[in-house]
Amino acid sequence: MKKIVAVLKKEMMLTLALLAAIVSLFITPPTKELLTAIDWRTLGILLMMLCVLEGFKKENVLGPVVRLASGIPSMVGLSLFVIFGVFFTSMFVTNDVSLIIFVPLTILLFRQGGKEKYILPVISMENIAAIRGSLLTPFGSPQNLFLYGQADVSAGHFMLHMLPLCASSAVLLVIFVLVLYRKNLKETAQEVVQRETHGAVQEATGKVTKAEGETVKGSKPQVNRRGAVYLALFVLVLAVIVTRTELWPIAVGIVLVGVFFNDRALFRRVDYVLILTFLCFFVFSSSIAANPGISAMLKKAVAGREYWWAIGLSQVISNVPASIVLYPFSENFAGLIYGADTAGLVSLIGSLASVINYRIYVREYPGQGGRFVKVFTLVSWAFFVIVVIPGFLLSHWAFF
Repeated sequence: MKKIVAVLKKEMMLTLALLAAIVSLFITPPTKELLTAIDWRTLGILLMMLCVLEGFKKENVLGPVVRLASGIPSMVGLSLFVIFGVFFTSMFVTNDVSLIIFVPLTILLFRQGGKEKYILPVISMENIAAIRGSLLTPFGSPQNLFLYGQADVSAGHFMLHMLPLCASSAVLLVIFVLVLYRKNLKETAQEVVQRETHGAVQEATGKVTKAEGETVKGSKPQVNRRGAVYLALFVLVLAVIVTRTELWPIAVGIVLVGVFFNDRALFRRVDYVLILTFLCFFVFSSSIAANPGISAMLKKAVAGREYWWAIGLSQVISNVPASIVLYPFSENFAGLIYGADTAGLVSLIGSLASVINYRIYVREYPGQGGRFVKVFTLVSWAFFVIVVIPGFLLSHWAFF
């Protein structure tokens, strides 16, 4: 019991989700229909994705990518490399995992070269890159994974609608980097590139794991047998998402068996808290939607204002649960998903990926949390005020 209480104190999002689920069950008593209304497919895919991505981190599958930083001589080039490293990897390994890979590496490399003054603005831009890069694909973020599962569209159609937001964000990120180094665009990276690359990658990726700060052991210079297995399982998960196959329970079984025989200790590293949080918000959303009075009231309040509701509610419960809660009452799918994918630019609470970025930084710089929030908010809001209105106008482009 003490362990459960400790977890609930530590994981406030889970605690909030659990309380919301319990209260909703008093509003609408549980029925058989409630169990069938829960999106078990999304939960199954999320479990598979989390298992595989933990394998990626442990086996350092993306190590060769980050080691390319050793050959970049300028600060502009190095900053663009780590920022767009996050931008593009987030499309495939989710936004939080991309930050876990690149933020510690950025801190290490910039510290080595005596460029610590640039760490906060660059990792703040990496946070933006994670949020705006991951929005392109159905599997780039948990909210995209859920909402794509509800939309009766192909992966190509989905990406076409998300492309304008993604492409324009890439251009803006380049401009932000040029503004950061505007006084000397040819500033050199000095000693940044002189550190032996393998050691840098090992130290950077070996310090922090998703939300918990566990030590990752055995960082490897290249993809080994275990890494190859995780790559194969990752392809399977992507195939399940894109094809929308009804055979997803079989895929879950294959992934779990594959992980068990590959490295059963990996199961202890999986973020089950995120899965339980999803489940609780699914229960809450389904229960509220099943109540005619509350459902009608929320539908009237949300319909036509999905974009702003998604941004606003995300600042209270973050964009993943906000997407789950608002979806049953939404009429404009584009407004909901564009709002959810913009919400992370407003505050730390807006996206769980931002919270992870914050944890990584304060682990390296204890007592500097206030400074992180100040710089993060300044950079994110500068980006937000530029994209929020175009995003709203684009949300009228019907998804279906």
